[in-house]
Amino acid sequence: MAKAKSGRAQDPEKLKRINLIMKRKEEHIRICLDKPVQARNVRTLFSDVKLMNDSMPEIDFDDIDTSVSFLGKRFSAPFMVGAMTGGAEMAKRINANIASAVEELGLGMAVGSQRAALYDKILEDTYTIARKNGPHIFIGANIGGAQLSEGMDLKSIRKLVEMLKADALYVHLNPTQEIVQPEGEPKYRNVLSRIREIVEGIDRPVIAKEVGFGISPKVAKELEKAGVKAIEVAGMGGTSYAAVEWYRAKAFKMNDKADLGNLFWDWGIPTAASLYMATRSVKLPVVSSGGLRTGLDIAKSIALGASMTAMALPVLRPATVSADAVKDFIERILLELKSTMFLLGAKNIEQLGKCPFVITGDLAIWKDYFDKKVI
Repeated sequence: MAKAKSGRAQDPEKLKRINLIMKRKEEHIRICLDKPVQARNVRTLFSDVKLMNDSMPEIDFDDIDTSVSFLGKRFSAPFMVGAMTGGAEMAKRINANIASAVEELGLGMAVGSQRAALYDKILEDTYTIARKNGPHIFIGANIGGAQLSEGMDLKSIRKLVEMLKADALYVHLNPTQEIVQPEGEPKYRNVLSRIREIVEGIDRPVIAKEVGFGISPKVAKELEKAGVKAIEVAGMGGTSYAAVEWYRAKAFKMNDKADLGNLFWDWGIPTAASLYMATRSVKLPVVSSGGLRTGLDIAKSIALGASMTAMALPVLRPATVSADAVKDFIERILLELKSTMFLLGAKNIEQLGKCPFVITGDLAIWKDYFDKKVI
């Protein structure tokens, strides 16, 4: 746990608060590693997207180019490691390993919520290690909608961005998690106006993201009007933070919170549905995340209109091992993506985005409702 830095007395109450933050951060990591936290009965619906096999692709595998530009930064592939963690020693190791791997591969990453770093400099290096190990990569800073509602000022937000020399600021929207979390702060009044303020008040692009429950067309349009530069849908079908907080509420014997976690375990918009609707509701770059597990999921995301994709939970376990383990995992995912592109005859990501597809099953129902302007 946290210790006073040499030559500086640490206020007991402040130290207690820091230790509680670190404990919560570590609990989140441990639960995601050791417990079933994925959606129970809801799928991402990427299995309902059928891509057209091309038996004469007329390209060579080695000629395929997966590189893309996203918010002014060049990536070797449309893939990022999604926002996960920070604020604990275990988180520092995870961020260090991810950044080292991503730096070598020419990709990007985002850190978890940085509010903890504002409490004391003792927690800053659990985030700044990402920039230290990844001096050239795209890195996203991160703050929550609830903190904006509570009045976090622009000075503090700028500090979080500068702390990482971040390329962008993520504002994560997590009302479902907040109502289940034992220490949750379900305060979302004026979040949209605060996002507008931040867009105007910092010199980096702002990205709005969910945490696993999906962005609706209505919210996507409101965020576009507020001036954000990209939206990450983070849909349902992967990690459920209602589930993560359910385990913590049970441990705290907070039965009302646990009941809410059980009720909203599968709450949200499936990822492929959220992605389909968001890309057709706004003109912004849209990031596909929430339950992506393969390079085929990435290819389907690009075909549906995504500009970038992100994975978090699948990277977590290798990130606890080493940078090489993270690199090996990502390289396998990128091989799957490139192989899918070969089978589609797509020589680059632009061509992949134009590949034909068929929508079936439950995703066709979401598509039909959206296309008919029912929602």
